[in-house]
Amino acid sequence: MEPRLVGPGPYRATRLWNEIIELFRAGMPLRKHRCRFKSYERCFKASEAVDCLHELLGSNQNFGPEVTRDQTVKLLKKFLKNHVIEDIKGRWGKEDFEDDGHLYRFPPSSPLKSYPKKPSCGKEVIKFPDWNEPKAGTSQEYIPVKSITMNSEMWYKRHSIAIGEVPACKLVFRRELTQTNIEEIWKSMTLSRLQKVLGLDSLDEVLDTKLVNSKHIVQNVYNVNKQGIVTLEDKSKELPHWILSAMKCLVNWPSCSDLKQPTYSGFERDVFKTIVDYFGQMKEPLLTFHFFDIFVSVLGLLQTPSKAVEALQISCLLLPPENRKRLQLLVRMMARISLNQDLPPLSESVRTRTLVLQAFSRCILYSKDEIDLDELLAAKLVSFLMDNYQEILSVPSALKSSIEDHVVHIQKVQMKYVGADSDATLPPPSFCHQISTDEFEYQRATGSQEPLAALLEEIVMNKEISVKDKKKKLKQFQKSYPEVYRVRFPTPETEAMLFPEKTKQKPPILMWALKKPFQPFHRTRSFRM
Repeated sequence: MEPRLVGPGPYRATRLWNEIIELFRAGMPLRKHRCRFKSYERCFKASEAVDCLHELLGSNQNFGPEVTRDQTVKLLKKFLKNHVIEDIKGRWGKEDFEDDGHLYRFPPSSPLKSYPKKPSCGKEVIKFPDWNEPKAGTSQEYIPVKSITMNSEMWYKRHSIAIGEVPACKLVFRRELTQTNIEEIWKSMTLSRLQKVLGLDSLDEVLDTKLVNSKHIVQNVYNVNKQGIVTLEDKSKELPHWILSAMKCLVNWPSCSDLKQPTYSGFERDVFKTIVDYFGQMKEPLLTFHFFDIFVSVLGLLQTPSKAVEALQISCLLLPPENRKRLQLLVRMMARISLNQDLPPLSESVRTRTLVLQAFSRCILYSKDEIDLDELLAAKLVSFLMDNYQEILSVPSALKSSIEDHVVHIQKVQMKYVGADSDATLPPPSFCHQISTDEFEYQRATGSQEPLAALLEEIVMNKEISVKDKKKKLKQFQKSYPEVYRVRFPTPETEAMLFPEKTKQKPPILMWALKKPFQPFHRTRSFRM
């Protein structure tokens, strides 16, 4: 069985769990073993299982070579607890698996996890807010969008420029947007962009959009210092000064400006342990429980780093400002101490990079429901964060510019044709589901040709304009909308029937026309001498 990339989408952790179980059952060698003078068929040693699963995870693009042997043992403990494996006496349910010579086997069928059923979201899309103040009783999560119906008269006024007329128009001043309106625009466009980058039809199964605070997005974008770090309005939520000093000490080692020079061996390890203990006591990870599924979904994009970076940029904007600031400071420290060649080893057994991943991954990402692959998924995500932290934890400039331009646009003076509905000049935009090219072409044809066909028919049947003007309008219409024109006049004959030629009297035949034309003089023999 070949491993496959598990892309972004709902229940990615469950899909990965089932994928690993199937690969492990298919790839684990089974043979005969002896234990206490008794032979057991089709089983394996615990150490053999660790070797096989560690190699499988390291070569799997969903996890990668950074998976440690210790993490593999922890996963096998969960396999034993969930009856993916059992000992040779059929016992399971406890996490007492060790990397030793004990014998284990597969049960007749390893249970795969089922996917939880959620109510269908239908075709609900992320909507823009109305530009007016919300009515009483209207929640901020759902703001109605007025639908627009255009009749042939409105289409005639819209497209009259193409056929040579410019009807009277007037200027419509948009109502000034409130701060709440602007925040909701930021939320709508940010979530829409995230949905597009992830390639999902809906965010409903990976994110509860009602829990996304629009104020947090705006604060994370605009309340930043020169280094791009979030500045908090509530200073009580800042990191303690002594933790900041400890982090700076390891980053700038051996130059510790905020602390006294170490006077004993192992001082740097004590500083590191102090930082680990502080972040380890948090009740919730920095990426929060609410956003666990969205960040796990992003892991499916790591094969395309540019998309993964953009998806993480946007996802980190959704965090509470205090969480985003702590994440910025912590990941920056992790990346810099991993590259600090002057910093003594913080562990005798593992590299500094591996140590910081093991120490802080759970502080950054884990599930409230204790998903079995939490540790592996967190290590994969945090490793990518460390390698790309400067770009990921900065404000996405393209998204910021597009939203700011949109806000400016909707506050500009708009032009309105006389007789057209005021809301039709600039309908509230909404984000739709992605459709195929064929479906788009069909919708474009059926959605726009009917009003244009009605407009063409009005020109044809209008008896108040002269034939000359009618021909001129039809010619301009044919040039602007050749497909619609071809449907109404498929052949030149059908077009000619619209303007029948008048019968003209033939002019009288003149007598001189009956005479033979002048004949040139020819010599004959009679003139010869």
